[in-house]
Amino acid sequence: MGNVLLVRNLNVDFMAPEGRIEAVRGVSFRVPQGKTVALVGESGSGKSVVSQSIMGILPKAGRISAGEIIFFDPDKPQSFVDVVKLKEPEIRKLRGGRISIIFQEPMTSLSPLHTIGDQISEAFLLHNTATRAEGIDATREMLNMVGFPNANQSVKTYPFELSGGLRQRAMIAMALICRPAILIADEPTTALDVTIQGQILQLMKDLQSQLQMAILLITHDLGVVANMADEIVVMYHGKVMEQGTLDHIFRQAEHPYLKALLKAVPRFGMSDDERLVPIREIKTEAGSLLKTRDPWPEGSATDAPLLSVRNLSKKFQIRKKSLFGGGDAGSVIAVDNVSFDVPLGTCVGLVGESGCGKTTTSKMIMRALMADNGEILFNNRGTAVDVLKLRGPELLNYRRRVQYIFQDPYSSLNPRMTVFDIISEPLVIHDVGDAEERMERVRELMTLVGLPVPYLRRYPHSFSGGQRQRIGIARALALQPDLLICDEPVSALDVSIQAQVLNLLKDLQQELGLTYLFISHNLAVIDYIADHIVVMCAGHVVESAPRENFFDNPVHPYTKALLSAVPDPNPDRRLDFRALREDQASNPKAWPAPYALNGSEPSHMVDLGDGHFVRAVGQNLAMEDMRA
Repeated sequence: MGNVLLVRNLNVDFMAPEGRIEAVRGVSFRVPQGKTVALVGESGSGKSVVSQSIMGILPKAGRISAGEIIFFDPDKPQSFVDVVKLKEPEIRKLRGGRISIIFQEPMTSLSPLHTIGDQISEAFLLHNTATRAEGIDATREMLNMVGFPNANQSVKTYPFELSGGLRQRAMIAMALICRPAILIADEPTTALDVTIQGQILQLMKDLQSQLQMAILLITHDLGVVANMADEIVVMYHGKVMEQGTLDHIFRQAEHPYLKALLKAVPRFGMSDDERLVPIREIKTEAGSLLKTRDPWPEGSATDAPLLSVRNLSKKFQIRKKSLFGGGDAGSVIAVDNVSFDVPLGTCVGLVGESGCGKTTTSKMIMRALMADNGEILFNNRGTAVDVLKLRGPELLNYRRRVQYIFQDPYSSLNPRMTVFDIISEPLVIHDVGDAEERMERVRELMTLVGLPVPYLRRYPHSFSGGQRQRIGIARALALQPDLLICDEPVSALDVSIQAQVLNLLKDLQQELGLTYLFISHNLAVIDYIADHIVVMCAGHVVESAPRENFFDNPVHPYTKALLSAVPDPNPDRRLDFRALREDQASNPKAWPAPYALNGSEPSHMVDLGDGHFVRAVGQNLAMEDMRA
C-alpha cells in the first residue's frame, strides 16, 4: 500500500495585529493507506493548524506560505492532487468526501437546532446524487455501524439528548458516511471517560479495518498514542522535533522534548516521593497574608473528619417532551445512599464515569443543590455543622470555608472581567479587608500559582488553558478555605500542563494545609494525588479504600474495569479494546454475584479490613467471598 497523504515542508503564517506569527514551520510527514499516524504535541504546537491546512479550513488570518499537501486517492490509481493549489469549489469535493475530520468537542461541533439524522445525511447528500430518503437510509446504516442503539429512533434525536460518547459516535458517523480515504481525528477522546474513550478508539480501529482508510490522529495523550499509532510525529512550536515508528518513539526517544513529554504522564506505581516532571515547572511561594490562617481553637477535634457525608440521596424528575409541559414522566436517582469521609489535611479521590453522580454529590456538598435525604457534617474548627440545615449568613460563612475548582477553565471565568476582578470577587462578596489588603492578597495569589503580577489587568482570552486553570485555583484560594472541591480540574489539559497543575495542587496542600475532594474519571491521576479513593457507579459508592490497598487489590468488577481502561504510555501494555467495548461494567444489573444490584435486595458496604470497603448484596458475606 502507498501513501494517502504526503505533507512536504509546510509553512503556515497568521497575520495578527502585533505582526506575522509563524504557526507551522517546515513540517513534513506521510500517512500510509490503512495506517494510523499520530501527530503529538502540546496546545499551541501547530497540530490543529496542520489539520486545518489539510482540510482547507484555515481561519481568514491564516495562509499557507510554502509547502505541499499531496493527496493520493486510492480509488483513482496514479492520480494525485496538491490541496494547497486547489480553489474553494475544488476542495469542497474532497472535504467531507475523500478527506474527513472529527472535531474535538462534539457538543459545539453539532448544530443544536437539527436532528442527528439531518446533520449526518447532509454530508451524504452534498457528495452524492441521492434523495433525502436515501440519505436517511445511509445515515441509519452508518449509525448501526458506529454502534448506536436503535438507529431508527436515533436519527430523530437532537445532540442535547445524547451522552458525550454518543455525540462523538454521531461525529464519527458524519465523518465516515462518504467512506473517506483518510480520517483526521482531532483530539477525538479528550473530554470522554476512560471506558467510553476505549470504546471510541476500538470503533475507529474497526472502521479503519473495514473501510481500509488512513487515520491522522491528533492528540496530546501518549497513552492513546501507544495503543493506536503505527507512526508518530512529535511537534513543538510549529516544528517537527522527532518522528518514527511506535517502537522508535517509545523505546528510543532521542529529543529532549519527547523525553520530557513521557516523564509528564501520570502512571500507576509511582512512589510517594516521586513527582511528575512538567516541561515548565511552576514555582510557588505563599506570602505572609496567605500563611496567616485562623488557628483551630485549643481542644478542638482535629482528629474528626473535616467532612462527613452520610446516606446522601438525590432524585431528579423527568418531564415529558412537550413545549407546554405535560407533567412528570418519571424520575432518575442520581445519587443513592452515598456515604464517605474526608479527613483533615488529606486528598480523597472521587472516581467514576460521567453520569455516576460525582458532580451532583459535590454540588450538594456546596449546597448548590439540596439533597432529598441524608446528612452532610462539616467540622468547622472543632464545631460540627449540619450543612443541609444552614441558612442565610451561616450558609455564606460555610461557603467561605469550602471552595470549588471547576472542570472547564474556559467557561468558568467571566470573559468581561480582568484577572484582578476575578480573583478579588470572593473577597468583595465576603467583605474581606479593604481595597489595599485585597490588592496585596491578589498579588500574593498570583505569585502562589506562578503567574506574573503584571498579568492582573489582562482578560481571560489572553491566557492558555493551563494559565486559566491556575487563575481558577487562585480564585478558589482567595478566602483561605479549609476544603477545596476539585471537579475534573485537569481533564481538558495537555499532559505537560496537567503535570504542572497536579504538582501545584500537591505543593499548595503541603504549603497551606489544605484538604481536597478531588473528582476525576482518570485513575492514573487519582493514584498520583489522592490518599483515599471512593469509586461511584450509577449513583452508588461501590468501593472505598486507601490508595495503597485500592491499587494493590481492587475487588469490585466496576473498579477493575476502570483500571483496565486507563491507557498506559507503554506499547508493551496495550488495552484490550474489544473487552472494553463488549464489557457491561457500567450496568449494575450485569455485575456478577454478589455485586449485582437488582433493586429487589438491599446492598451494603462490606468491610474487607484496613479501611477497604466494597458494596455487595446479601448478608453475612465474608472477606473471602469478596476476594474470590
